[in-house]
Order: sequence, then C-alpha cells, then structure tokens
Amino acid sequence: MEDVKIKISVLWLFTEVAGLASVLLALVEPGVIEQIMTGEIFGMKIGPEFLLLFAIILLVPLVMAFLSLTLKDKTNRWANIIVGIVWVGLLLTDLPTYLAKPSAYEILMWLSQVVALALIVWYAWKWTK
Repeated sequence: MEDVKIKISVLWLFTEVAGLASVLLALVEPGVIEQIMTGEIFGMKIGPEFLLLFAIILLVPLVMAFLSLTLKDKTNRWANIIVGIVWVGLLLTDLPTYLAKPSAYEILMWLSQVVALALIVWYAWKWTK
C-alpha cells in the first residue's frame, strides 16, 4: 500500500510544480510585469482576496501530498478521489482561456496537471481495500 501512497503524493507534488512553472512562465511574457506593477493581472485586481485565493490554490496540492502519506487508507482513498476530481473541475474552467489565446507552454502545463490529477484519481480509485 505504501507504494500507492508515494505515487499519489508525488503526483500531487508534480501538479504543484507544474502549476508554479506555468505561473513563472506567464510572468516572463511581455507586458505581464507591467500589469502587475499597476495592481492588476489579466484583468483582475490584485488585492488581499486575490492573494488569499492564490495562496489556497498553492497550498491544496501540498497539503494533499502530505495527507496522501499520513491518512488511513480508506480516508486517504476518498480524499484523493474527491479533491482530485474537484481540482480537475477547477482546471477545466480555465480551458476556454487557453483555447481562446492558444499558447503552447500554457496548454502543455495545463495538460500535464490534468494528466497528473487523472492519475491521482485513477490510482486512488484502483486502490485495493
């Protein structure tokens, strides 16, 4: 069983790193730093609420990586299935943005996160009782 826990934990870490890499790559696009300096990013005002939401988005995969190694098997399995599906759902809400202005790196990073999350759900679903 430990093998499945490690695989799922690493996949959560992969999801986090891919998300951070995507943000980092977006920051080096022309004009983005200037937008941030004005207090907006992609049409959204950067304020305490935005930063809190961004912090939560960054922490969830890290917390799930930890919980995947520490929770009891049954709870662990269902937590990964539920949070994995919710996270895929959140990523799917971004799909129209990527398709409207296709960028190879954004699509690659988005797709890598979706695949990692699908594998998390798959491993958790197939986890023997």
